[in-house]
Amino acid sequence: MQIRISWPAGHLTATLDDTPTAQALRTVLPLSATANTWGEEVYFDTGVSVAGEPGAQQVVDPGTVAFWTDGDALALPYGPTPISRGDECRLASPCNLLGALDGDPRQLATVRSGDPIRVELVGE
Repeated sequence: MQIRISWPAGHLTATLDDTPTAQALRTVLPLSATANTWGEEVYFDTGVSVAGEPGAQQVVDPGTVAFWTDGDALALPYGPTPISRGDECRLASPCNLLGALDGDPRQLATVRSGDPIRVELVGE
């Protein structure tokens, strides 16, 4: 499944794996939310509530599309967060892994806290 994430200064697509969390997210697309930033991570509420999945991780690669179950939010890290050690992408808590951004995750640096964010399916 491919999604498009758009904000006032840009957009990226992401390819998601077929996971229970990705399927739950699909049921609410398209969705609009308000962006939050935490260090070099963008996150926003999805209105979806799911349980943690096996394989949930707290330290991920830049550009990982993660689902923060504690906040019902998509988490899109592109660099260090306030709790990172060195240059790692350390999320607030273990998150379900959904897939990865298709382009340069550093484009997320143009997202400002409070920006409107839209997520929609691509090609359907």
